[in-house]
Amino acid sequence: MKHRKFGNTGYEISAVTYGGIVSAGRYGQTVMPGDGQAASDRYVAWAVEQGVNYFDVAPTYGDAQLMLGHSLVPYRKNVYLACKTEARTRKEAEALMEESRRLLRTDYFDVYQMHALSKMEDIEIAFGPGGVMELMRDMKEKGVARKLGITAHSEAVALKALELYDFDTVLFPFNWHMNMAHGMGGTLAKVAKEKGVGLLCMKSMIERSWTDEERYASKYPKSWCKPIDVDEEPALLLAAMKYALSLGVDTLVPPGNFDHFRFAVEHIDEALAQPLTEAERALLAARLETVRDRPFFAESCYTL
Repeated sequence: MKHRKFGNTGYEISAVTYGGIVSAGRYGQTVMPGDGQAASDRYVAWAVEQGVNYFDVAPTYGDAQLMLGHSLVPYRKNVYLACKTEARTRKEAEALMEESRRLLRTDYFDVYQMHALSKMEDIEIAFGPGGVMELMRDMKEKGVARKLGITAHSEAVALKALELYDFDTVLFPFNWHMNMAHGMGGTLAKVAKEKGVGLLCMKSMIERSWTDEERYASKYPKSWCKPIDVDEEPALLLAAMKYALSLGVDTLVPPGNFDHFRFAVEHIDEALAQPLTEAERALLAARLETVRDRPFFAESCYTL
């Protein structure tokens, strides 16, 4: 797999990222059939064999940290490991960070991210007295976090965070549906590129929100939104990957199941070598008309 320049981090990373939730054997009270430590070990070994060298996880992904930490033991020195915190205060974040280091069996993170920024209030608390930003700066100074990043669901909040600190990375839903219908992500991608910020794309393969009944009855329960089906619509799925790459992202983070991760790995070279065509754009536009009324974020998240 091709490794690509990751903003100004100095890292060369795989064009597909291993999302740690793929390793989770349990999510909340739900046990994932067929997943667990043995499956995680197989998934990670396969990923490394394919050239994947960037792994991303969070404390909120069920037991993913525990599973992934064990699976990465043979490979840790040769891969990049990114972790996150949803804590907004330093005190809360310190405990979560130490737990993440223990579960992931690592002394340092290659990237540590302020996770799931959705409201301006998140920024105010995080950057205020006793906020998580104090801890993140200290972590970088001490080498516990080599780079700092954010993950966000609101474009306006992400842009505000980039004004306040020179973050190294941004993880954001540069998704075909949300971009085509609402323009979401376009401004952030431009600003991030100008600043040399590494761009990770989540939700590239998503088409719409779940209904209340669908998620846990589907074969993709670890995906927070409804992904395009791997088996039934591979052409649409490939077009969605290409659309995200056309926005300038450095790497794709597929939904939290091995099927989508494997599809992305097996098709990323084609997606990079043969950019989005007008026929593929038309295919996405046609699907948009059937899902336009099912966005997967509140309007406040995609307005600037």
